[in-house]
Amino acid sequence: MRFQPVIPKTKHRHGTALRVAIIGGAGLFLFGVLFFRLWSLQVVTGDEYLAEATENRTREIRVRPPRGRILDRDGNVLVDNRTSMALQLDPIEVPDASPARRKLFKSVAEVVDRKLEWVQNRYRQEIENDPPGSPVTMADNVDDDLVFYLQEHQAEYPEIQVNRVFVRKYPQGAEAAHLLGSVGDVTAEDLDKADDPDIEGGDSLGKAGIEQTYDHTLRGSAGTTKYQVDSTGKVKGQLDSQTPRPGDTLRLTLDQDVQQAGEAALSSIGLPGGFVAMDVNSGEVLGLGSAPTFDPAEFTRPLSQKRVDELYDEDNGAPLFNRAITGAYPVGSIYKPITAIAALDGGVISATDVVQDTGQVKIADQVFTNAGKEAHGPVDMRRSIEVSSDVYYYLLGAKMNGTNQLQKWSDQFGIGQTTGIDLPGEAAGFLPSKEAINERDREEPDNPFAVPWVIGDNIQLAIGQGSLQADPLQMAVAYSALGNGGTVYKPRLVQQTEDAAGRVLSETEPEVVREIPIDPGARDVIMSGLHDAAQSPEGTSYKVFGGFPVPVAGKTGTAERPPNGDQAWYAVLAPYPNPEIVVTTTIEEGGFGADTAAPVALQILSAYFDKQAKAVSGGTASPE
Repeated sequence: MRFQPVIPKTKHRHGTALRVAIIGGAGLFLFGVLFFRLWSLQVVTGDEYLAEATENRTREIRVRPPRGRILDRDGNVLVDNRTSMALQLDPIEVPDASPARRKLFKSVAEVVDRKLEWVQNRYRQEIENDPPGSPVTMADNVDDDLVFYLQEHQAEYPEIQVNRVFVRKYPQGAEAAHLLGSVGDVTAEDLDKADDPDIEGGDSLGKAGIEQTYDHTLRGSAGTTKYQVDSTGKVKGQLDSQTPRPGDTLRLTLDQDVQQAGEAALSSIGLPGGFVAMDVNSGEVLGLGSAPTFDPAEFTRPLSQKRVDELYDEDNGAPLFNRAITGAYPVGSIYKPITAIAALDGGVISATDVVQDTGQVKIADQVFTNAGKEAHGPVDMRRSIEVSSDVYYYLLGAKMNGTNQLQKWSDQFGIGQTTGIDLPGEAAGFLPSKEAINERDREEPDNPFAVPWVIGDNIQLAIGQGSLQADPLQMAVAYSALGNGGTVYKPRLVQQTEDAAGRVLSETEPEVVREIPIDPGARDVIMSGLHDAAQSPEGTSYKVFGGFPVPVAGKTGTAERPPNGDQAWYAVLAPYPNPEIVVTTTIEEGGFGADTAAPVALQILSAYFDKQAKAVSGGTASPE
């Protein structure tokens, strides 16, 4: 048997070469991918990773600036700053895992000497109310011992920071609290509404008063400081910094002597009320206050809900309510000069026409009476103001019904309008007219007090009663226009802004809102009546101002305000006949204006003119 020689199969050699080629190609591809990745890491994103690596070794701290100071017109400091150390948590550093988070909160509780539940609640509330990323303040006014302890044990508490913060300081205590307002931490809502991209969580913003209106001036600009830290977060050194720019200083038009006198006099009455003192010829507010008041320093630390409720509680007098610019009250007889000007302009009566005041008058089957039904006999316009004859003005109100004359002049004087003062929250009040009353009647069909306009509405308006609502600031602006001959100024509180070194940056100028065409003869008659009302023996406030050494022109007001007691008012211009200052005061349930409101005005004018007299004589009037 013969065997055939074995011949290798050609196709096997071809298969081996193919496998080698495939494996070699795959190796080249993987090498290419690896090379590309290394190239990408080194060249394309190398700078990015380098920056991240550098960032891991540094910590950037936002340095908030001190807010600008607030001074009175003579440079007395009303609001300043003090520094405080605050213990804070950076939310980014707070772990998400429950066990780790609980451990951190227990550490914080030990440090601040609080219970764990308190720390947990505080953290949750702060996170809910503050913008995302804001540092969470767990304790204010941290003492030095604790600061030193945390610095020495930073490795044990890497998430806890102790930062220096600026806190508002009030050298004058509660003085001018309603006017100055308060500051507070920026909230998520604030952040949404803010038009300044530099505002961040943890910043402070003005929340009320001057602090709110001029927040952009007072706030300044934040800076930054970079620190080098180790892996435990311990600071190893300071790197570059950007210095913050302090807020600018506001110098107000406020006169501290006038302000203190007004607040002391109002406090002595012991009833809620408000006052305004203003320069008749510029609109500069010299004093503005409301009672009861509050201590603005309370807002430099977290308030309990109980305390917040107390500040808003009407049974407690609602201390946060600024009655000088938001109180809406009937104004009583201090409104009569406006009625007189409207009547003279409309030809309803002349200044010399005499009305027999028998103590009451019957109009449209309704009897209207004077206060206490007192009869004043024959009265012309000057005497009607001196003795405050209601009968005289009832008749004028009846004659002007349907003419809109009374509403036209009230509108000119700014009644029922905001004045535009540089304070937030001003109320407009209400000027009743046929159109406004009937509109209210249609909108409130179930309101038994909302009834269609009748002649009695105009009669009540003529003596400042009925639906009329105004506040001390509105009446101060109206009396200023009367005092200066017809110029309505926009009231203002800021005189100038200054930088931190005291250099003047800007000054505010008087702003004329409108000119009222008051007939000079009519003004003279009314001013004469107001002068006699204050300093003639038969005047309604003679017992208060009769012996005042400066000639004044003033008017009492006593307005019914059911179900409350009578609202007391007083408005006074001084010196007569060319006044430079107006003062308006009101007291809730204060009875007759001469009994409570006029004495407050007297104390304010005493402070103002005593200061002027000392300044003229070269005495010791200098507030410095």
